[in-house]
Formats: sequence, C-alpha cells, structure tokens
Amino acid sequence: MMTGRAVHRMLVISASDKIYDYITELLPASEFSPILRACSAGEAKRMLVSDAVDIVIINTPLPDEFGTDLAMDLSDGTAGVLLLVKNDCYDQVNYRVENYGVLTLGKPNSKQAVYSAIRLLAAMNNKLKKMDKKNRTLIEKMADIRVVNRAKWLLIDNLNMNEKDAHYYIEKQAMDSRLSRKEIAENIIRTYDK
Repeated sequence: MMTGRAVHRMLVISASDKIYDYITELLPASEFSPILRACSAGEAKRMLVSDAVDIVIINTPLPDEFGTDLAMDLSDGTAGVLLLVKNDCYDQVNYRVENYGVLTLGKPNSKQAVYSAIRLLAAMNNKLKKMDKKNRTLIEKMADIRVVNRAKWLLIDNLNMNEKDAHYYIEKQAMDSRLSRKEIAENIIRTYDK
C-alpha cells in the first residue's frame, strides 16, 4: 500500500543567505516544509529547543564555530545532518564526523549531488523514526512486564500462590474487569506493597 511522502522539517544553518536560497529553490515545498534558517550555531541550538527538525544542513564555517562540533552534537537524535565544507578540508572534516553518522559534502558541488544527499538524509530520517517508535514500544512492553512480575511476586508472598497461579489470577482479573494486565498489576501492588 503506497502512502504519501513524508514532509520533512529542515533547518539550514549558514551565515550566508545564498545557501538558504539555493536549498529552498532546490527542494519541493510539498516534501520539505518548513525550511527554517539560523545564522549561527548558537541561534540553531536555541531554535532546536522548541522546534524539532528532521534534517539539518550546516554550511561551514559558521560565525561562532566551524560547525563540526554542532554537527556531532545534533547527530545524537533522529535528525539527519549534512555538513557542507570546502573541498580542501573535506577529508579532514569527514574523517572527524563520519563515525557520528554525519554526512559530509564538499563544496562547490552539483545540484544533483546536494539533492541526492538531502534525499539520502530524508530516507535515513524515515528509517530512524520507525526504529525509534519500535524501540519506545519495546521499552513500554518491558516496563509493563516488570510491573506484572512485581505483582506476581507480591501475590506469591502474600497469598501463598505459585507463579503459575499468580499469572493466571492476573490474566483472569484482566479479562473479567476488561482492564489491562498492567492496570490489574498496579492495583495488586497498591494493595500488597508496603
């Protein structure tokens, strides 16, 4: 089943208007919107406190830092980071940031290369979002299992049940009351945990 393309929020960090204008003209607004702009690393950090983005493009050098430290900091999240650097320092910068998952592109470069790099980051961002969602679901399930196990042990200790009976008791109470196993387990914990 085909669904519409995701719309990616983007931040372009550049001291120059030229790169921002170049990016906004290059990308379709139907897939990349809004395209925010920051002129420095400090401004970008302030913006990102309240505005999450999917893709960050850093045009080096920035007025308050080169941009590699910012790129490495931003790589911790799910946002894809593209670092634009002059060709004469490409190898040195790429070596420093590639283990952080930062994509580096030399400049000047063709429109096709820039467009392809941004598309690659969009694809990577989509994949990371899916993985992040699965990870959060698994963390929630593990937390639920811990609560149910705690309740089982309280039933074992306080009502002299064995583990199988405690498990069955929680399952039956959940079905009979149309509550989740976690809700039943929380009620048991409130009752017997002292």
